[in-house]
Amino acid sequence: MSPSKTEVTKRKGDEERKMVEKTIEKKERKNYPVVTRGRTFQGEVIKKFETRVVVEFERIVRIPKYERFAKKSTKLHAKLPENLDVKVGDIVKIRECRPLSKMIHFMVTEVINGVNKK
Repeated sequence: MSPSKTEVTKRKGDEERKMVEKTIEKKERKNYPVVTRGRTFQGEVIKKFETRVVVEFERIVRIPKYERFAKKSTKLHAKLPENLDVKVGDIVKIRECRPLSKMIHFMVTEVINGVNKK
């Protein structure tokens, strides 16, 4: 026995409703907090945008050919949580997280030293 037309349309409606519910769940998932894991760095905020900051820090690298050490600076983009107030010049701690966009793979976890207010 083949199903009637009303049963077929009910099945299609159920499938469409499930697909819509899945897309709504995906949109709501974006509001969940980001889990941080991996490397932690400490550096100075050199640029600030609406939702992210650029943090620069120096590291010492050995150059084997010349048997010397050199300072290299690294710039990383980090997501800025809404609850943190960060200004250019602040020393912040950033921690690695899942890729949030093409450039952002870190999250600001705390402000260590703020800029002196005068």
